[in-house]
Amino acid sequence: MPAARLIFLGPPGSGKGTQAQRLASRLGLVQLSSGDVLRKERQEGSAIGRQAASYMDAGTLVPDDVITGVMLSGIDRLQAGVGFILDGFPRTVAQAEALEAGLRQRQLKITTVLDFRLADEEIINRIIGRRVCKACAATYNVSFLPPKVAGKCDKCGGELFQRKDDSREVISTRLETYRDQTAPLIDFYSRRGQFHSVDAALGADAVEAAVLRVVEVASRC
Repeated sequence: MPAARLIFLGPPGSGKGTQAQRLASRLGLVQLSSGDVLRKERQEGSAIGRQAASYMDAGTLVPDDVITGVMLSGIDRLQAGVGFILDGFPRTVAQAEALEAGLRQRQLKITTVLDFRLADEEIINRIIGRRVCKACAATYNVSFLPPKVAGKCDKCGGELFQRKDDSREVISTRLETYRDQTAPLIDFYSRRGQFHSVDAALGADAVEAAVLRVVEVASRC
């Protein structure tokens, strides 16, 4: 299968990050999370990283062209021929347009876009039950992915905690914002014939199988 270049869309709690990790491991792809790439560019002091940091330090939103530049820089760092999964990016049509233009300059094109669909109430229930390790950031869920010992990380024994923003009120607001932003983005990729949706309410293995089917078909087109 040729190296895939994918975009994973989905609200917080939909499991897209977990599926990105699984698919990256299975197909030899690199998962590029916008937050991770941004932190790396900033830590290494790259030109685009410094530019993004100036907005972050001022407490203002990083402009679309800058965050797109950050992600393109992350793609440029990959070995030639290695595929990738963009996790949580783009978030607006402006970012999608800038990404498309940047990839065209590099003679690259997105293989397919997958949207992980899940009802808001299920998302809220998932996130409320999320626990994170203070030491290694491993993630658990008290409902369907509990640690072996309550409150302790299986990997390092660190203390698990619940993030302050993992509350029903905060999550509801984040979901409303996400839906407003993503609706035009879905239309953008649908018009290009690149958009596919996945039922994220299925078990993790079933979701992974569905994602693989979509990617395999797209790779043959």
